[in-house]
Amino acid sequence: MRVHNLYKDEDGESHFRDIEIEWKEIMPSIEGSERMPATGLYFVRTKATYDLDWHTAPRRQYIVNLDTGIRIAASDGESREINPGDVLLVEDTTGKGHLSQSIEGKVRHAVFIPLDWRVYCAAARLACRRCSTSRRRRWRFSVMG
Repeated sequence: MRVHNLYKDEDGESHFRDIEIEWKEIMPSIEGSERMPATGLYFVRTKATYDLDWHTAPRRQYIVNLDTGIRIAASDGESREINPGDVLLVEDTTGKGHLSQSIEGKVRHAVFIPLDWRVYCAAARLACRRCSTSRRRRWRFSVMG
């Protein structure tokens, strides 16, 4: 299984690379990956006309498209279609960023899985110390961000 990884280099240029998931048997006939840290998940709906100019990711996060794909262009010129069921790990939180647009002219539903709530809070201009006071409050801030 491949994860599309969008990251930035030391010069701020964004690039794609592939990450292969390593599998291990967890039960007869079932394999799983190592447990990966996450801080929750939320559902996102983008308009059929979705076409974002250059931007960085607001936080490190996995994105899984559920019903339609998007096209992402890294600042180095490589472009990829991220189709339904594909997993994208965005990590270009600084630097030149990337372009993102709808490819089928349809509303897109996706699952976003943030990896670091502190980065999300900073992006949402919240004081991280407030978020750490309780799980409930942290979740509320993350969702409302």
